[in-house]
Amino acid sequence: MRIARFSIDGNVAFGAVEGDSPDSLVLDIIKGIPYSDFELSGTKVPLKKVRLLPPVLPNKVVAIGRNYAEHAAELGNDVPDVPVAFFKPTTSVIGSGDAIEYPSFSEELHHEAELAVVIGRMCREVPRERVKDVIFGYTCANDVTARDAQRRESQWARAKGFDTSCPLGPWVETDVDPGNLAIQATVNGEQRQLGRTGDMIRSVEDLVVHITEAMTLLPGDVILTGTPAGVGPLNVGDEVAVTIEGIGTLTNKVIKRG
Repeated sequence: MRIARFSIDGNVAFGAVEGDSPDSLVLDIIKGIPYSDFELSGTKVPLKKVRLLPPVLPNKVVAIGRNYAEHAAELGNDVPDVPVAFFKPTTSVIGSGDAIEYPSFSEELHHEAELAVVIGRMCREVPRERVKDVIFGYTCANDVTARDAQRRESQWARAKGFDTSCPLGPWVETDVDPGNLAIQATVNGEQRQLGRTGDMIRSVEDLVVHITEAMTLLPGDVILTGTPAGVGPLNVGDEVAVTIEGIGTLTNKVIKRG
């Protein structure tokens, strides 16, 4: 099931996305929130008449760096012995169709297409065999990075945590196997990244186990699982799209920060 979060006439709701053709997609409005048992209301609205919002409002986004060997190599880095984790704040999160604002402190903005894991229940110290039980679903993410700031600063808080640096969407897919999905990024229609989640050094299960050894994850929290090779520059006016097999396409335009 595809679960979207959207606004219409000033109201915010969750809905199940129905249909196959982009022009005929509709949202069946959900009663309540989707992390627990829920009912579909039967009230349906065309997707093209709503504004898609970030599919979740995470308490925290835990991101993993250098989880694809070819990406680590293209930036001159070794594969780390343990996962490299960092945070992106909630103020960095935007939805599909929202604008990425080019930060004033950077002259080298990069796209990073990623599979995002959405947590469905509060969890801590999750054993490997229970990982699937705590996952709500998966969505597309773009770990937008001020690469020059990342090189200058030993901590990545500014380089990867600036406002609008975490596009998520367009919705959460609850019924997909993340083991070997095609993942790509295009800029103005030109393919930049193309990989498969099966090339991750550490799997979704590895990452959930590792992260929850240290912290409690809450419903709606997001884990970014790393990016394949092919990262590259974004300029003002560019349109960047992240597409993941079985999930959908996340699209954002880059604008000058006002």
